[in-house]
Amino acid sequence: MSRLFLPRDAAALALGAEAVGEAIAREASARGLSVEIVRTGTRGACWLEPLLEAETPAGRIGYGGVSPGDVPGLFEAGLLVGGAHPKRVGRPGDLPWFAGQTRLTFARCGIVDPLSIEDYRAHGGCEGLARAVAMGPEAVLEEIVKSGLRGRGGAGFPAGIKWRTAARADADRKYIVCNADEGDSGTFADRMLMEGDPFLLIEGMAIAGYAVGARQGYVYIRSEYPHAIRTVRAAIERARGAGLLGADIAGSGFGFDIAVRVGAGAYICGEETALLDSLEGKRGVVRAKPPLPAIEGLFGRPTVINNVLTLAAAPWILAHGGAAYAALGAGRSLGTLAVQLAGNVARGGLVEVPFGLSLRALIEEWGGGTASGRPVRAVQVGGPLGAYFPESLLGTPLDYEAFAAAGGMLGHGGVVVFDDSVDMAAQARFAFEFCAAESCGKCTPCRIGAVRGMEAMDRIAAGTEVARNRALIDDLCELMADASLCAMGGLTPNPVASALRHFPEDFRSAAQAAE
Repeated sequence: MSRLFLPRDAAALALGAEAVGEAIAREASARGLSVEIVRTGTRGACWLEPLLEAETPAGRIGYGGVSPGDVPGLFEAGLLVGGAHPKRVGRPGDLPWFAGQTRLTFARCGIVDPLSIEDYRAHGGCEGLARAVAMGPEAVLEEIVKSGLRGRGGAGFPAGIKWRTAARADADRKYIVCNADEGDSGTFADRMLMEGDPFLLIEGMAIAGYAVGARQGYVYIRSEYPHAIRTVRAAIERARGAGLLGADIAGSGFGFDIAVRVGAGAYICGEETALLDSLEGKRGVVRAKPPLPAIEGLFGRPTVINNVLTLAAAPWILAHGGAAYAALGAGRSLGTLAVQLAGNVARGGLVEVPFGLSLRALIEEWGGGTASGRPVRAVQVGGPLGAYFPESLLGTPLDYEAFAAAGGMLGHGGVVVFDDSVDMAAQARFAFEFCAAESCGKCTPCRIGAVRGMEAMDRIAAGTEVARNRALIDDLCELMADASLCAMGGLTPNPVASALRHFPEDFRSAAQAAE
């Protein structure tokens, strides 16, 4: 029987993958051919989706950007043996776009059947957990510390320190919480991994649970990810049957299990303490710190909260050693970064590379420049609360400290590109509008400051007391940055201040147009 591979990832589905699968089934039946269609995750090249691959003696041969109308011609051209066709891209791994990456966390995405534990093991899965059990909890903590792994959710806090803090806390129960409430604009790495390689996340959570002595884990997934929710739930069931979860994980004698909880659409629940309140059945509101969640978190117990990519890095680190992971990257930013290229870019998708690559190289070499063909004018990195970088800052390396020194933040690795048609005054106003809509309302600087900022932006656009309202915005930005309870209000000044600093002409033109 011939085998074809077609993604069931949400991005591929949005681009017509389901219709392509149906067309393949019809065409194969009409030709009397026996064809198995394996539904995978995506490899991350959104610009090539739907990416159809055929299993051949020469390896898997890809055909990119396939539509249902292409299917008869593909069969006619010899799809099942990798025949020549205008949509043929050859072996995907040989494409420069993939070959130039260093895929550790996303090595299996788009390659394996996401719900086949056998496929997962055949491609190196479970090796990290087996080594963790063999070395013991304290040694596991040491490997994570040695790796230099930092939280990939945005804060960049050392994961090993967080795990060790929870491990040493004295309590009757401890928890592992995976923050999969991926709400930043231009980000999709968490979703892509949960849909394409869910056992990796499960294995990473099991390693964390074993290391800190937590017997229960929760994956908090945003409601906007229905495909990820279904896939992770199904994978958890299969993981129990395979001994990855349950009363005796990997023959360790230690019990650990995972449950999925679905968020209700609040951006603020991406903040770890608001997420804990939501998990406890409360309205998601930011908690004051201290106490830190690693000391007093879910239900008042020590809790490790990491995002999907942080936990998913643990199996590779345990399988290959913390030193091997730390050998990649730059400065204090070690390992690899999953960059999500989006916005006005020719080749959008997920790129996994060691820290240190410049923003310019990422956009030009992997992104292919803008989709419109116009010059890049601004790039926002780190979600809706990230700073806007002008063309002059595109040489900044992808590095936590380098971005901070340039007035920005890496956040979750989302990169949104804008060409020279963008209105930066409107973008700055949107930052205030977004904060006003998504604030939990607990602290005054965030709750009121964002609304006042939006009003001041409207007055500037209308040409009303421009200098006075510019001064008011400066004051509001300082107040929100210094006095907000969490990063929601504290980071809102980033996009506003960067737009004012790097693109002042847009604010003058908005005021002049109103006169």
